[in-house]
Amino acid sequence: MSAASRAPLCSNRATTRVRSRAALTIGAVACALLVSACGSGGTSGGGGNTNYITGSDGVATVDKGDRADIPELSGKTVDGKQLDVADYKGKVVVLNVWGSWCPPCRAEAKNFEKVYQDIKDEDVQFVGINTRDASTGPARNFEKEFAISYPSLYDPTGKLMLRFEKGTLNPQAIPSTLVIDREGKIAARTLQALSEEKLRKMVAPVLAEK
Repeated sequence: MSAASRAPLCSNRATTRVRSRAALTIGAVACALLVSACGSGGTSGGGGNTNYITGSDGVATVDKGDRADIPELSGKTVDGKQLDVADYKGKVVVLNVWGSWCPPCRAEAKNFEKVYQDIKDEDVQFVGINTRDASTGPARNFEKEFAISYPSLYDPTGKLMLRFEKGTLNPQAIPSTLVIDREGKIAARTLQALSEEKLRKMVAPVLAEK
């Protein structure tokens, strides 16, 4: 066999090796995205002086003078209505990031609705951010199944989550829960599913602020 006739065979083998390495890389990236997409916890993020402390219960808090503003969070809800979180300034806002496909989100859903019903008359508003659902159908079914009465912004690609600045208490996992104080600043965050007791404990200090 001549050198010329052997060349295409070598080229095909090299192409196969490149494709194999590419497939492994894509697979690794996909696995990483799946791990971060739905988990029961996480770690504090951002660089520099973040000014927040994470307790043994997994809830990170910030002193009142060091809190960061929430970004603009507005758009269509799961039900097709328009919502702007800024309209709730003056109230304590509990912001929960969830997906209908996420088991920890399903586990905590009834706890959120129960606590919301108990404290909604105390100048508290719950808002969800539904993400990674390809359509609003599964999200609406989720809300119906768990009798969720508070609104959720529909954010299928996670654009709203990316608006939070690095180094702040940003939502880094699904589920994530943030408590926003009356001035529209982030007071607390957790990256885990919450029991009814833990949710009440997380909201109470911010609700008690004057």
